[in-house]
Amino acid sequence: MSAPALKYLNGYPPHVLAQVRALIEADRLGEYLGNKYAQGHAVRNDSQLYDYVQEMKNRYLRSAPPLAKVVYDSKLQVVKQALGTHTTISRNHGGKLKASREIRIASVFRDAPAPFLEMIAAHELAHMREADHNKAFYSLCRHISSDYHQLEFDLRLYLTHLQG
Repeated sequence: MSAPALKYLNGYPPHVLAQVRALIEADRLGEYLGNKYAQGHAVRNDSQLYDYVQEMKNRYLRSAPPLAKVVYDSKLQVVKQALGTHTTISRNHGGKLKASREIRIASVFRDAPAPFLEMIAAHELAHMREADHNKAFYSLCRHISSDYHQLEFDLRLYLTHLQG
């Protein structure tokens, strides 16, 4: 039997990948995640998602521009590494440019554990200030969600388990 593909874990050290493969081969990855992240969330529709992300924005990024739209998007393809998107749409209105900011979060997060929704929302909100995945971006992610890096890794484990 060949080793399972770990496409969501590219770039992690070999010893970490070996531990993940061991969990998969023992059929214990789902159990590990279920024990660690048993709590779901109540953010079921786009209106609740908008309120959830807006509250995070108000708490951590008060001076950031307003959000026009936050929605679950069933068209986002996890396989293309897009778990969420942020866009700024500029429109000419009466000789002035008006910017509208939107966040779209993959529908997989509707049923994901609560901390994973928090992590992806923090990620997309951080893009309102930092376009690139640089040191300042990840610092802002940690400001919004203090255990951001652990959640990102565990989310990658979760996606690996779903692809199973």
